[in-house]
Amino acid sequence: MIATNFSNVRNNFKEVCDRVVHDSDIAIITRKNDENVVLMSQTQYDNLMENLHIRESKANYEWLKESMKQAEDGNLVNFEVED
Repeated sequence: MIATNFSNVRNNFKEVCDRVVHDSDIAIITRKNDENVVLMSQTQYDNLMENLHIRESKANYEWLKESMKQAEDGNLVNFEVED
């Protein structure tokens, strides 16, 4: 995670954006007299929103947890996919 001030981001915006995208990193932009800001890639944002959506539905979340437990326990089914 990058923590940097607003002036540094303003002076190095491309570099900060490139690091966020290429390193799958998040930048916390600190500001003196206001709330900090978070900069992340759209891929990270979309993933976060998708996970929040899944967690909003208790049924979906419980189904996902059960599926993960089955996978951890080795209770898997293999399928052949034809081209």
